[in-house]
Amino acid sequence: MELPSISPDAASPRGRLSAEQQEKKLRAAAMELEANFLAEMLKAAGVGKPPETFGGGAGEDQFASLMRLEQARELSASGGIGLAESIYHALKEKIDG
Repeated sequence: MELPSISPDAASPRGRLSAEQQEKKLRAAAMELEANFLAEMLKAAGVGKPPETFGGGAGEDQFASLMRLEQARELSASGGIGLAESIYHALKEKIDG
């Protein structure tokens, strides 16, 4: 999934994003960053790792990463670990100057 653009000069009918649109994009980017971080943590914890006796091969490994990312997105959407909020404020501060 491609991260949304957060540039204040992003294309829009008037050439700039409204404050509300910009906030939505910043929050979406922050949540996606938190989800990717959580997916890596789930991977390190062994979530989605096939059992030794009934492993499904390379295909199972590929789909396990997709499952972890979706689980991480759900975790982030339901409050996560607070990382998205910190990222959001850091991005907003950088844009606001």
